[in-house]
Amino acid sequence: MDSILTLIAADRLDDSMLSAVREVLPQSAAPVWLAPGKAADIAFDGLSEAEATRRARETLNGAAVDLVGQAAAGRRKKLLVADMDSTMVIGETLDELAAHAGLKEQIAEITARAMNGEIDFKGALRERVGLLAGLAATALDETYRHLELMPGAATLVATMKAHGAKTVLVSGGFDFFTSRVRERCGFDEDRANRLEMADGKLTGQVLDPILDRDAKLAHLRDFAGLLGLARHETLAVGDGANDLDMIRAAGLGVAYHAKPVVAGEAKFRVDHADLTALLYAQGYTEAEFVSG
Repeated sequence: MDSILTLIAADRLDDSMLSAVREVLPQSAAPVWLAPGKAADIAFDGLSEAEATRRARETLNGAAVDLVGQAAAGRRKKLLVADMDSTMVIGETLDELAAHAGLKEQIAEITARAMNGEIDFKGALRERVGLLAGLAATALDETYRHLELMPGAATLVATMKAHGAKTVLVSGGFDFFTSRVRERCGFDEDRANRLEMADGKLTGQVLDPILDRDAKLAHLRDFAGLLGLARHETLAVGDGANDLDMIRAAGLGVAYHAKPVVAGEAKFRVDHADLTALLYAQGYTEAEFVSG
């Protein structure tokens, strides 16, 4: 069969759910478990992948199950390009950094508007960093010390690398954090913005060029080009408006626990499960996972 629908549960996936979904897919094969009780594939024909996903979502009636409908061929990707804040790590690093200046609430409000696509990313970044002028550089270390990886992040990177994929962390945040998250998660490379510092303090300036949504898309295309990969061989994941272009451009572009504007426009989304959902979507079984 030409198409696959992958069901990935945040809590529990059972046979009755799979049977109910098969009933709305007229030409479908018996489910194949990728991880018992967690994830399964159903091969099908006779419907578009979007229609199969829609029918399954309607049938599951709000159950905490993520759905990825796609072509069966070429599921395993050879390039992963991932956002950092609220994707590979929990929370927004700039907001947490702002807490050390007593400005978290004010800066978080600007961040939320930028991630929802309500205001220009470059302008919002400069405004937020400007508010931090004079903050001691030691606040960066303290912020990183409390930074937690998103569940499944290290496993996603380690498993894809073990199977030959290139992995890149691309963030509108700062290289102070991405360089450390790259090492911690095992990414091959990282790209991010750079904070200007002088005399052990932030100057309130971001060094040019600013890495925004256009740059994220360019990095996806550039790395694919360097590796000689076609679009369908790439995976991009993010949660904010500045990730949307690279998500749209990737073969498997995933909105991960995303802002409404991103979840509404992305072809694929993960609303419930952790980042290992991206492995199940590629057809990996739990037995093939590599711990990060």
